Amino acid sequence: MSGDGDTRDLDRLEHAAIAILREAYATLSPLAMLWSMGKDSTALVWLARKAFFGKVPFPLILLDTGLELDEVYAFRDRLAHEWKLDVRAEMCPPESESDPTLPPAARAAARKTEGLKNYVQREQPQGIIAGIRRDEQATRGKERIFSPRGAGGGWDVRHQPPELWGYYATDVPHGAHIRVHPLLSWTERDVWRYTRREQIPFADLYLAREGMRYRSLGEKNITFPVPSDAATIDEIIAELDTTREPERAGRTMDRESEDSFERLRADGYM
Repeated sequence: MSGDGDTRDLDRLEHAAIAILREAYATLSPLAMLWSMGKDSTALVWLARKAFFGKVPFPLILLDTGLELDEVYAFRDRLAHEWKLDVRAEMCPPESESDPTLPPAARAAARKTEGLKNYVQREQPQGIIAGIRRDEQATRGKERIFSPRGAGGGWDVRHQPPELWGYYATDVPHGAHIRVHPLLSWTERDVWRYTRREQIPFADLYLAREGMRYRSLGEKNITFPVPSDAATIDEIIAELDTTREPERAGRTMDRESEDSFERLRADGYM
C-alpha cells in the first residue's frame, strides 16, 4: 500500500498536471490531445476529465497507421464509449512519404509525424497536448512543458523559451503551434502508481502472459513484448524498482542509429 508520502507526491503531480491542462485550455484555441491508448496518454485523459469536471472539452486524436495492436483498438472503442470521448482518427500517410534516409523502423514510426503534420495543417490548432515524459527517452529530456513548434511542426531544441516561476510561452505565430506536456516530470513508476490509486483502465497487454509483456505500446510491426512475470500493477511497480531494462526496450526504432529518434523529434515526432 502507498504511504502518506506517496499520496502527497501523487497529489502534487496530479495538481500540477491539472493546472497545466487548464492553462492550455484557457490560452490556446483550438486545442487537441493526442491519445495513443497507452498508459501515459490514458492517464492524461483521466486527468483531463478531472480538470474539466468529467468531460474532456477538446478532441482526442489517434494518429492511426492501421497497425495498432488489435487489443489497443478494442480498448479505444470501449473507453471512448464509456467516457463519452470525442475521438478522431487521423489516418497517417504510407511509409513511402516518410524520410527515405531514416533507418527502417524509424521510417515506419515517421508515418505518425506526417499524420500529425497533416492534422495541424488542416485544423490549425494552437495547442496539441501530448503525454510524453522526460525519463522515457534522452531527447525528450530536453523538452519544455509548453514547447513551441514551427510552421512545419519542427522543434528547435537549441532555442527554447525558459520556464521560470510557472510562466509558459503561449504566443503562437501563424501556422505554428504549442506542444503541451503535462506529464513531463512524471516517471514510468509515477504513472503506474497513479493508475493504481485512481483505478484507471489500461490495455491488458501491459500484464505478463507466458513470461512476456509490453512496457510500451506502438505499432505491431515495430513494437514487441519484453521478458517479464509482472501480471498485476503491484508486480509491475515492484519490477520497476529493480529492472535495468529501458522502458522502450521493445521498440525496434530505439535500437537503430543513435540519432534517428532525435531526427524524428526535430521533425515533429511526439
